[in-house]
Amino acid sequence: MKQGLSLRVSQHLALTPQLQQSIRLLQLSTLELSQEVEQMLDENPFLEMAEEAAPREEFGLEHTNTPVSQDSREFESTTESAPSHAAEDASSASKAETETTAELSSETSLEDSWDGDGSVDSSPDDSEWGGDAPARKNNLDDSDAEASDLTGAHVSLQDYLHRQALSLRLSEEDRAALYFLIESLNDDGYLEDTLASLAAGLARDDLEEAEELEQCFSMALKLLQHMEPAGVGARSLAECLTLQLQDSPDSEEARAALAMCKQPMELQAKRDVKRLANLCGFPEDIIKGAMGLIARLDPKPGRRFANVERNLVVPDVIVTKSGRGFKVALNTEVMPRLRVHDIYASVMKQHKGQSGQALQQRLQEARWFIKNIQQRFDTILRVSNAIVERQKNFFSHGELAMRPLVLREIADELGLHESTISRVTTAKYMSTPFGTFELKYFFGSGLGTETGGNASSTAVRALIKQFVSSENPNKPLSDNQISEMLKEQGIECARRTVAKYREALRIAPTNLRKAL
Repeated sequence: MKQGLSLRVSQHLALTPQLQQSIRLLQLSTLELSQEVEQMLDENPFLEMAEEAAPREEFGLEHTNTPVSQDSREFESTTESAPSHAAEDASSASKAETETTAELSSETSLEDSWDGDGSVDSSPDDSEWGGDAPARKNNLDDSDAEASDLTGAHVSLQDYLHRQALSLRLSEEDRAALYFLIESLNDDGYLEDTLASLAAGLARDDLEEAEELEQCFSMALKLLQHMEPAGVGARSLAECLTLQLQDSPDSEEARAALAMCKQPMELQAKRDVKRLANLCGFPEDIIKGAMGLIARLDPKPGRRFANVERNLVVPDVIVTKSGRGFKVALNTEVMPRLRVHDIYASVMKQHKGQSGQALQQRLQEARWFIKNIQQRFDTILRVSNAIVERQKNFFSHGELAMRPLVLREIADELGLHESTISRVTTAKYMSTPFGTFELKYFFGSGLGTETGGNASSTAVRALIKQFVSSENPNKPLSDNQISEMLKEQGIECARRTVAKYREALRIAPTNLRKAL
């Protein structure tokens, strides 16, 4: 085959760096956006965080002081942000500064659409960002601050047990064995490894030493299982419940509960009262009372000491009732207040050549970043307004009035792509009169009705929850009965669908909901 060269003309779509950054910022959550802003502030010298009380420099670029476009003014007025600095700076700027800005703007290759000043007035509150934000300083002396830190310090299960072990008079070997067992507990307070495996791991194939260590561990385990919280040091669920029952007052129900713990735990999970009564030798009414006693025990005694990180949900949009309608506004506490650094930008025009081009690129990136953040919140607000308009009944009557809604409806209404709506509604939250919900919560599939319409799956789940909450505890509703009740409401919902929705709501099946 003969080789040759040829020219071919073709067209293809390419994402510009500005568009790539806009898409990436749009899908970030509130916490991720704050981290992105902090990173950009560290990397780009032309970007700075504006403060409400900080006066602007008397010299600087007019690019950062010019009023925003009509779209931006509508965006700021809708979000009810604080007034922009543009009007104040425009009145205080001198004629010489305007000429300097005109010269610099002629040298730059930026389009007018990217000349946003970033004066979206929303200074973030440090308390909204969780533990990573610096703590505010109070007017307390050092001793008070240290005392407050000590009282708020987390106490682990191992620390709590070690403090109890200090009051015991033990030999060095027993104290070391108890210390080893305490450190071997998992987060739930269970001893997962057997004493033989723990001893073998320390003895290193020395059988005599392993036997001595196992005996020492057995004595230490008895001491550990008598410590608080009750049930700590257990090696199984049955042993954990037994340890807690041994500390309870003596009664016939307690003795029946101890006998039940010796039986397979599956029988208690299935609430097989008749079989437990036959195996344990107690009447059925006593077995039912013992089940209630066991239900009040803690199956994971170490759970209360777990250091669980709590992720605070900060709403991006706040919906409040205004007259007969609802008012949608962005949460200004999560909107970063950014602007172009005046001093660095004014110094940049003094550099020419290759170094000036590099600085000019950084300035352009700063303006793109500010503009993309403005566009991100503008898109969130538009989508939120469309959701509130479509789900008016929900904001008036609750989740029972939710209507079916898919991403394509909002996309067609706003002239956006479905992927854009999906990015906007992911990890973005809306504060409503009924609580805070993710924007995706307002989207759901529809179920057919007798009238030919559709009912939202969210409303159907709420209806199932309402049926279960009002049922007779002695005769709980089955999935078939719930399906028939939904048909009476005009909603076609099969039994399998009811079971799926019930499991999603974490509602137990009929046999486990029945009162004993």
